[in-house]
Amino acid sequence: MTAQNISIVGKLGSTYGIRGWLRIYSSTEQAESIFDYQPWYLNIKGKWQATELESWRYHSNDLIVKLKNIDDRDIAQTLTNIEIGVNAENFPPLEEGYYWHDLIGCQVVNLQGYQLGSVSDMMETGSNDVLVVKANLNDAFGQQERLIPYLEETVVKRVDLATKTIEVDWDAGF
Repeated sequence: MTAQNISIVGKLGSTYGIRGWLRIYSSTEQAESIFDYQPWYLNIKGKWQATELESWRYHSNDLIVKLKNIDDRDIAQTLTNIEIGVNAENFPPLEEGYYWHDLIGCQVVNLQGYQLGSVSDMMETGSNDVLVVKANLNDAFGQQERLIPYLEETVVKRVDLATKTIEVDWDAGF
């Protein structure tokens, strides 16, 4: 599986118990929706490797998972903080809008035509989503990264997935 087909949907957390269970952090809108997308790929040392889910359940307020062939705490320990990805083609089509993974790699340009950089990640803050924009190498304002709130109409004026461009009302100095 190539990295461009992978969309990150969560992360493995700390171990739980002695039989290889791990806590899981889901970045899907409904936490348990992460289990709708199979197979999972784990980002181990920069390479995406397929894995099979054996079982999952709630424990207190946490989700915990048991992966196939991970049967003890020591092996599970090696997987803590590993990203979970799925093939982006497994997502159902949206009637409107776009998935976060659609925005990764898009060039961000402000209303004055200044190239702010490209979207390297998305963050959820509770009040709104945030574009993490990696600035271009020779950014005139000395920026390395910009955090731009994803507020449609107010800040984000236009998203064109065909040209992979996002137009924003944002000061280049921020």
